[in-house]
Amino acid sequence: MNGIDVALASAGSSELIFACALIGALGIGAQWLAWRLQAPAIVLMALAGLAVGPLWAVLFGEALLDPQRVFNGSGKELLRPIVSLAVAVILFEGGLVLKFETLREAGAAVRRMVFLGGPLAWLFGSLAAHYVAGLDWGSAVVFGGVLVVTGPTVIMPLLRQSKLGGRAGAFLKWEGIVNDPVGALFAVAAFEIIRVAATGESILGKGAMIVFAAAMGVGLGIAFGLAMVRAFRQGWTPEYLKAPIIFASIILCYALAEMIEKEIGLVAVTAYGMTLANSRLAGLNELRKFKEDIAVLLVSGVFVILTANLTPDVIRRALTWNTLAFLLVMLFVVRPLSVWIATFGTLKRNEALLLGWIAPRGVVAVAVSSLFATLLYDLGRQGNSKFYFSGAEQITPLAFAMVFTTVVLHGFTIGPLARRLGLARKERPGVLLVGVNPWSIDFARTLKDIGIEPILADNTWRRLRPAREAGLSTFFGEVLSEEAEVRLDHSAFDQVLGLSANEPYNALVSSQFAPELGRHKVFQLSAQESEEEDHRTLGLSTRGRTLIRRGRSYDSLIRDHYRGWVFSKTKLSDTYDIEHFKRDRPKADIIAELRPDGVLNFLGPHREVKGGDGVVLISFGPPREAETPPAEALASDESSKAGS
Repeated sequence: MNGIDVALASAGSSELIFACALIGALGIGAQWLAWRLQAPAIVLMALAGLAVGPLWAVLFGEALLDPQRVFNGSGKELLRPIVSLAVAVILFEGGLVLKFETLREAGAAVRRMVFLGGPLAWLFGSLAAHYVAGLDWGSAVVFGGVLVVTGPTVIMPLLRQSKLGGRAGAFLKWEGIVNDPVGALFAVAAFEIIRVAATGESILGKGAMIVFAAAMGVGLGIAFGLAMVRAFRQGWTPEYLKAPIIFASIILCYALAEMIEKEIGLVAVTAYGMTLANSRLAGLNELRKFKEDIAVLLVSGVFVILTANLTPDVIRRALTWNTLAFLLVMLFVVRPLSVWIATFGTLKRNEALLLGWIAPRGVVAVAVSSLFATLLYDLGRQGNSKFYFSGAEQITPLAFAMVFTTVVLHGFTIGPLARRLGLARKERPGVLLVGVNPWSIDFARTLKDIGIEPILADNTWRRLRPAREAGLSTFFGEVLSEEAEVRLDHSAFDQVLGLSANEPYNALVSSQFAPELGRHKVFQLSAQESEEEDHRTLGLSTRGRTLIRRGRSYDSLIRDHYRGWVFSKTKLSDTYDIEHFKRDRPKADIIAELRPDGVLNFLGPHREVKGGDGVVLISFGPPREAETPPAEALASDESSKAGS
């Protein structure tokens, strides 16, 4: 190799490293910004890719990030394999949350939407793609299959944002989970049929071969799943290697299935994920956490790559009246018809109206669309192909247009529409209190008095009786169980308190909900009677944040409660601030503060009370006669003794 070749290779390597760094920074940066702004992450990731791709090319003549040149230049052909492997991991994630009992628990409406609504949406979407968007039949049928997908990565934030619960919320949640892999399978089936027709092979013979290959793919995925379950249960793999082994096995499963038949790998990895999901494997939550972390990284990277790979010319050709008409037909004809026909007689009118409108598409739709667009484009240019798939280049821009439109429109309208139809909760998210005892029941009463809806959870029916008699919301069951994932309405609360007598159990509860709500939203009582830090207790990484302060353990709270201590609600003002309160009630523990904007902050070590005009303090301390606050505090202070 001469000096010029070495220099070119070095330049290419540097460009690849820079591209990977830029993709990672933009993808994760967009995810973080979306979290900060409470905005749809998909929109920000797509904007980031467009900014460094086609927009940069328009402004400066050359894209800052050109995936086609970086990954496919100099004889390399890396872009499609990278996207394919990422899609495989994403579909494995979809399979990993798909449990067989899900369809039973989700109700008749979801089952009918999957088995009847899915094929109807595929049919109507294909017709719209051909007759309205102008795609050829092959591209239209494949694209129509992909548009069935409404992923949970988009739906779940919308449900939290809109406070939508009940049957409508459950419908959207489970439809997204089930349809994630189903839509991709529709596209795989459509592509295989079209490929057979395009190459002039015997449809009957090749069709039988495809069915056999698909069955082999499913069998391979199930075999991988069963083998992994056995290896984990028999202790053949150490804990620290389980997640990496799962990740490597996804790639291996996909690669082996691809050797059987092209694109059967997607079927295999979905079956692999479903097998693990239904195995009742201990420690699966930890594997899910690793998988989610990897999926977030891959989803971010794929989205930036796909948007940056769009050229200004392709975008210009996609921005037509046909595209606008296609979006309108998909939003106002295809989705409502599919839902109303499939769920006729199983939903109330207001539920049917909302569900006929809300169907945001997400990452899987774009990633799978882009993959099949490339496959159709290559197929049309093969020498033995009977067809030229002229619409293949338009699939990816149309998919992005669909994602942008649905995420933005549905994101801004789901809340107002749900409230207008009477399907949204009017109150702010509540608090889940795990562990029922006299202290937690009185605390729940106090929260309810200031407008915060508490949910008391316990696995002993007898302990819940006083809470039910007090008119408080309760959940009977084990919050750590799989049953609670379905029966417990997670959109009804955004903070969790572990208030049982068992510190390790409180820590387990905190660990269960921390990934969903954030570690800053899960709390538990102190495990020690002393305010000195005890290194024999559970580590900070394995427990929730300490509620109130160190030394305020379950035993000490129950003891003071029996001695007559009470909960108080005190509203601060300009004339009675936090310093006045502390002087008047020196023995009282301040548990939480409700800000004027409705935000409830629980207090503890390194989380001191902020105070301010209009802030309501919730405290636990001796009754008034023991501390006698001045008259100016009595007007804004209410006390409720246990049993009063």
